[in-house]
Amino acid sequence: MATDYRQYLQPETVSKLKGMELRARMVVEGFIAGMHKSPYHGFSVEFAEHRQYMPGDNIADVDWKVYAKTDRYYIKQYEEETNLKGYLLLDCSASMKYQSGKRLSKFDYAGMLCGALSYMMLRQRDAVGLVTYDQNIRQYIPPRSKSGYLHVLLREIAQQTPSDLTDISSALHEMAERIKRRGLVIIISDLLDDAEKIISGLRHFRYNKHEVIVFHVLDPRERDFNFGAEAIFKDMETGEELSTLPYQIKKQFARKVKEFSDTIASACRQSNIDYHPIDTAMPFDKALYAFLAKRERLY
Repeated sequence: MATDYRQYLQPETVSKLKGMELRARMVVEGFIAGMHKSPYHGFSVEFAEHRQYMPGDNIADVDWKVYAKTDRYYIKQYEEETNLKGYLLLDCSASMKYQSGKRLSKFDYAGMLCGALSYMMLRQRDAVGLVTYDQNIRQYIPPRSKSGYLHVLLREIAQQTPSDLTDISSALHEMAERIKRRGLVIIISDLLDDAEKIISGLRHFRYNKHEVIVFHVLDPRERDFNFGAEAIFKDMETGEELSTLPYQIKKQFARKVKEFSDTIASACRQSNIDYHPIDTAMPFDKALYAFLAKRERLY
């Protein structure tokens, strides 16, 4: 019986695999295996490093095997034609350590998503780099498109642990100044910082003509505050503790989180930034589809 790779889109399943490279490969292969059941039929061809035939293309570059399967003409797309430069920005601040119940922490979820995107981009022969940050840039690995580069990126992701420091906007501004060539910037973060400062950092990338995707990663309990009758909350950055009755403030808390997310989402729309709310219970395909949709628009 063939392996059902779609199970590897589930965060809990992926977390049981050993090794970042195996996790990344299984997520991407699970994504591809599930594509025929999605409305995104064209992306499977996109991912195979082909593009649709256009008048004037060399007929010798037509992939006849693809034509036989799809009854459509596709051109083999070579490395020199796929020159997208992608920058993955992974939030390593203290708040990313949070997890509710047996779910993955936000950081573990973000790390696996970052690994899967690295794997996908390199298979498409896009150049991809990695930036890890808390209050400043921790590590910057510049974009490369060689397949062997995957080991470098995944090793760095696997070695990261969240710190006790946070200043997202400062790190975004710093990175916006360091990236000289126009590219695709993918930010994976819980965005738990001052909203206006974060928006300023995001707009800095757009001012410099970069395309931007924001994956706003939260734990489901951070959205609904469904913690039961009584709980003690501990600030993951200051250590301060607060005893409270969650049911008394559940509606107000959920409203505040929604207002915060809506503020950032609205600012992103105004600046032509792709904003995608993600929670750690979601399969990874939502984020991968969002990336491919963005890439499709850039070509």
